[in-house]
Amino acid sequence: RDGEKDPLSKGLAQLDGYLDRLGLDTGVLVVFDRRSAAAPIEERTVFEEATSPAERSVRLMRA
Repeated sequence: RDGEKDPLSKGLAQLDGYLDRLGLDTGVLVVFDRRSAAAPIEERTVFEEATSPAERSVRLMRA
């Protein structure tokens, strides 16, 4: 949303908790850009690799 920080670090930390409870080493996180000035979704959607705070591998989709 407008004026808010990038939610990636909080999302990765939250996902870490879920993965830990499930005993998983990898996960997927989707972050939607809800800023009013964001580019059209087809232009801003990307896939990346990320690492959680507990060093888990995360497939990240930003849209």
